[in-house]
Order: sequence, then structure tokens, then C-alpha cells
Amino acid sequence: MYEAEFDGQGSRIRWTEAAGSRGDGGGEGAATVYVHGLGAMSAVYHAHVAAHPALSGRRSLFVDLPGHGISDRPTGFGYALEDHADALAAALDAAGVRGARVVGHSMGGAVSVVLAHRRPDLVSGLVLTEANLDPAPPSAAASSSIAAYPEEQFVRGGGFAEVLGRFGSTWAATKRLADPLALHRSATGLVRGTAPTVRRMLMESPAERSFLQGTLSGELPGAAELVASGVRVIQVPGAGHNVMFDRPDVLAAAVAGGTGRGCGAPGPVLLPELAYDYGPGSVVVVRQG
Repeated sequence: MYEAEFDGQGSRIRWTEAAGSRGDGGGEGAATVYVHGLGAMSAVYHAHVAAHPALSGRRSLFVDLPGHGISDRPTGFGYALEDHADALAAALDAAGVRGARVVGHSMGGAVSVVLAHRRPDLVSGLVLTEANLDPAPPSAAASSSIAAYPEEQFVRGGGFAEVLGRFGSTWAATKRLADPLALHRSATGLVRGTAPTVRRMLMESPAERSFLQGTLSGELPGAAELVASGVRVIQVPGAGHNVMFDRPDVLAAAVAGGTGRGCGAPGPVLLPELAYDYGPGSVVVVRQG
């Protein structure tokens, strides 16, 4: 386990690592950084993806954002998207990482985009799974449901327990380990959004960019403009919001770059429905596997 101070008050963000060697730089040997969503933990959601043969030998970092998992949960921290991005930057600086491929899920995807905007030296590529791109998510979204509570009611008035039982056991398994105050402030930050928006930051980013959307989640709003800006949009049949659990093979191939080149894999990824290269700005429909 590794750690780094992130708030000037002694609070620590923590992560675990697998394979590779510390101090990886950019290029084909660049590290892969996994960033979880609201109320989740990075290793729980992504370690099995990093273990895929297509990603063999790559240095992988599983970072828990402040207030989540094994990281500290200071009460004076803001937990806005920008705050999380700066804390993530502190972890990558301490780890000696530059030019990483950052894999972000949901809120973690939004944090990853903000990181790339604020610290482009740290990010060479973004692989996003159903990342929050716009403020004010639908009322049914978890972040909106949490942010609808006043902070005090959510933290100490029973709101946390109510939400814990509302969204299913998979999310509850890690959400119950997160700090309620951090959850509420993080959710409020998602609803509030950023200026410019995460969508705008993503469209203007010079990094290589892929966005995975499970077809069970419905159409990706604004997909055409994302494609026009050079984002590779991957539609994944049979997957919902948790693409890494529903189709880990697809996510592994996307992290590997679509063909496995540049990640130590000997040629194309050995997945028939994915054994082709697709260029930036394309919409890829992955066949049911």
C-alpha cells in the first residue's frame, strides 16, 4: 500500500499497485491508473480487469479517492470534482507517474477528465465507463438522490442508511465503507458540476479518449458531438452501468487500446469480437459475447 498527503493537513490518499515497476513514464510502458465511482473502491471494481492477459505486465495503480476505501476522510475537505482531481494528482506525483492511461468509472471518470484538464502531464489517455459528463444528473441517479438530502440529514439523520438500501447490494458493499460526509459532498459536487463542464473538458482534451456505454443504460447523450471531437465511443451490449462487471473483456480491450498493441500483448487481443483496430472518432458496437 502507498500513500500521499493531499490537503496540506496531513490527510492521506492511498492506493495499491500490481505488476510493472514504480517510476514508469510515458509511452508504451506507461502506467494504468484505475479510479472508482461514487461510494466505490478501485481495486474491488477494477483488479480483475487489470489481471486480463491483454494488460499483462502493465503497472496498475488502484487509487481510492478521499473519503472512500482506504483513503482518509477529512471533515474539512470539499470533495468537489476539482478537489478529488487534485488529490489524485498528489498520488500520481508521489508514485512518479507521468503520461498514464487513466481508467475512470462514473464519478471517477469525471474526476479523471478534470485531472487531465488540470494536469495534462499526468494523463496520456482516458478510458471512461459511463462517466458523469454534465451537471444535474437525472433525479433517479445515485448522486442526485444523495444530494437531495440536506447534508446533516444525510450524515446523521438517517439519509445514509436509506440510500444504502435503495440501490442494490453490489454498490452497498463498498458504499457502506465510505464516509457519509464525503459521499454527500462528492454527490453534491457531481450535481453542481464544473466550469467548463466535464463534457467540454473531454471534448477539448489532447489525450487519447474512449468512452464505454452499456446498452442497458440507454443512449449516450451527445454521442455525436463526442465522436466529432475525436472521442472513441464504444457501445457495449449486455452491459449496464458497471461495464467492468458485465463485460470485463471489453473494458480490458479498451484499456489495451482496442488491439492490445502498446501494452505488452503479443498482437491483437484474443477476443474475436474485439480483434480489430478502430480509430478515434468512431462509434464501435461490440457484438454480444
